[in-house]
Amino acid sequence: MKLAERLSLYLQLTRLNRPIGIMLLLWPTLWGVWIAGAGQPEWHIVLIFVLGTVLMRSAGCAINDYADRDFDRRVKRTSERPVTSGRIAPREAVWLSVILSLLAFLLILPLNNLTLLLSFPAVFLAASYPFTKRFLAIPQAYLGIAFGFGIPMAFAAQLGGVPPLAWLLLLANVFWAIAYDTEYAMVDRDDDIRIGIHSSALLFGKYDVIAVMGCYAIALVLLAMAGLMTGAGVWYFAGLMLAAGIALHHYALIKNREREKCFKAFLHNNWFGAAVFAGIAGDYLMR
Repeated sequence: MKLAERLSLYLQLTRLNRPIGIMLLLWPTLWGVWIAGAGQPEWHIVLIFVLGTVLMRSAGCAINDYADRDFDRRVKRTSERPVTSGRIAPREAVWLSVILSLLAFLLILPLNNLTLLLSFPAVFLAASYPFTKRFLAIPQAYLGIAFGFGIPMAFAAQLGGVPPLAWLLLLANVFWAIAYDTEYAMVDRDDDIRIGIHSSALLFGKYDVIAVMGCYAIALVLLAMAGLMTGAGVWYFAGLMLAAGIALHHYALIKNREREKCFKAFLHNNWFGAAVFAGIAGDYLMR
């Protein structure tokens, strides 16, 4: 196989050609970076966390395709992924995930010991998430912890500790993740039933739309509480109001449970995370 073909397959394996996953991981990380840095984080910290996000999401995708290779071949949407289609060997996916994780670890070596210690559960969460779909009724909650663990790490890197505010933001991210990943799971509901894996869409059943909107509401309430704890002003809450409007738009998309519209809602969550971050950044700029 030519080098260009191999690189193209690795691009597909790590989903670098589909950056929505990077953004859903990056936004909550940036929430933590900006709030912990009181709106003025050092730029090397920003760079470390942005690059680390890209590397860890890519590593997570590689191990996910290794874990799901037997499931993926039974679903039309995923049957042509590089590992399940046999174009990349399973061991290659594992080694690529390990290499990317090590590169991410090298990035944080200049940071303090607490941040280094927190990197170990972060890697464990990222590596183990794909396997939770086999036994957890709501693996989306586990995903929310994995995708939000950059928040306590950001606080540790800049403050040398992880205050309750960081865990509150992480909890908000868990509920946001349940909301957007349930929208994603609504697309694959029939396939998940057929192949026997768990998802929040199956758990919530006919109440899936209500559950999604409830999770958005809880996430926004928790983010509002975080804003009150930091003395945030009107710009912060304007960002939350914009995010609430985006969530209502998602209701319009998912209320009839049409696959294409549910997937569109999932992709649109990039703007939810961006709206919250814009409120955070704007509020600190105006203080």
